[in-house]
Amino acid sequence: MNQVVAEALALCGVIDGHNDLPWASREERGYGTDGLDSSVAGLQTDVPRLRAGGVQGQFWSVYVPSDLEGAAAVQATLEQIDFVYRLVGEHPQHFALARTAAEVEQAQGEGRIASLLGAEGGHSLNDSPGVLRMFARLGVRYLTLTHFANTTWADSATDTPVHGGLSERGVQYVREMNRLGMLVDLSHVSHATMHQALDVSTAPVIFSHSSCTALSSSVRNVPDDVIARLPENGGVQMVSFVSSFLSQEAADWWYTDRSSPEPLPTIEQAADHVEHVRSVAGLAHVGLGGDYDGAPTFPAGMEDVSGYPKLLEELARRGWTASDLADLCGRNVLRVLRQTDEAFLSASGGRFL
Repeated sequence: MNQVVAEALALCGVIDGHNDLPWASREERGYGTDGLDSSVAGLQTDVPRLRAGGVQGQFWSVYVPSDLEGAAAVQATLEQIDFVYRLVGEHPQHFALARTAAEVEQAQGEGRIASLLGAEGGHSLNDSPGVLRMFARLGVRYLTLTHFANTTWADSATDTPVHGGLSERGVQYVREMNRLGMLVDLSHVSHATMHQALDVSTAPVIFSHSSCTALSSSVRNVPDDVIARLPENGGVQMVSFVSSFLSQEAADWWYTDRSSPEPLPTIEQAADHVEHVRSVAGLAHVGLGGDYDGAPTFPAGMEDVSGYPKLLEELARRGWTASDLADLCGRNVLRVLRQTDEAFLSASGGRFL
């Protein structure tokens, strides 16, 4: 690790926007939390690799797939939240539950990985504002408005539009999230939904794990006319490192018979996406959201959560200072949390249940 990167991580370690360890643990390990303090085969995330990657804060995705609906979706999301609580409770020397910027910074100071919650997909609410409010009381700091399918009130990037973005009920959900201090996450939503949410939201939004349409046409990426709105809103796009998000060749491969191996992007291409967000929106509006344990392939050298320093070294080679890298790693998303912490604590009762 070069000196600039070491200085950056001393200023602020990586606070990653999206990791699917809870779901991977459900599918592969029956929600087991044992052994994660050592290397775990078959996962992209464990404590040694988080430490090697300089990760000091993690939004754990409490995700359920779109084909889980109704009460089953709510139950599965609660099970995901329970997994994170148990992960922290059983490994307190490594993890600390966090909701606010201050709690993240406290965990960093204690040498523990701040563990935040982000719910992925509005279908997990079962169209109930009461469920949304209860998720907030359990510490959920963001909601991704859709996943792969439309909800009854918002259009997804990967489904046939039916609402033209947000329905009026969707507008009301965004306003309620603002009141609750819960961040509006625009990863996975259609471009129309992105624009309409930005029109409505009075608080900074995030993209927890999305890259740039200008560099790869994946429908999961963010176009420049949306990225350019982040300075006015105050939000942050947390760049994902999923292969098809970074590389046009990998995005195109998904429309073939996939008989050949998926072409892997390079660390340089990952850095290109980070620099593109900076060039369009400014340094204050870019972050990191790897999507580890949520996708099969990542850049060579960044196959798991230990790879962040390699990306930072590439950016340092391009002239990024230690302060620039610290903003990217976590200070930008800490600012967004800080701007919304008071509303969140007020609405959630100021404590974990």
